[in-house]
Amino acid sequence: MAKKSAVERNKKRVRMARQSAGRRARLKAAAVDQLLPAEDRFAARLKLAEMPRNSAPVRQRNRCQLSGRPRGYYRKFRLSRIALRELASQGLIPGMVKSSW
Repeated sequence: MAKKSAVERNKKRVRMARQSAGRRARLKAAAVDQLLPAEDRFAARLKLAEMPRNSAPVRQRNRCQLSGRPRGYYRKFRLSRIALRELASQGLIPGMVKSSW
């Protein structure tokens, strides 16, 4: 199990990114719009830089839904490799069987 503080910090980043997505998108669009004057584009970049870093979606970490483990993460299942193997062995993931040869 991952540290509770790390999991909660990541949840906070997800919340912040969701809340500020609209404002961040507007500022990014204004920063790259060549039709605007250079001063307005620069001001948009400054406002974007003043926003909290954790409000950027790139700072979120993919974590296992069961254990919170950040490594060995399968996006399709939103699980770590360890949790995926355990659930597949128990037959809880439809269509997935243990390979043998």
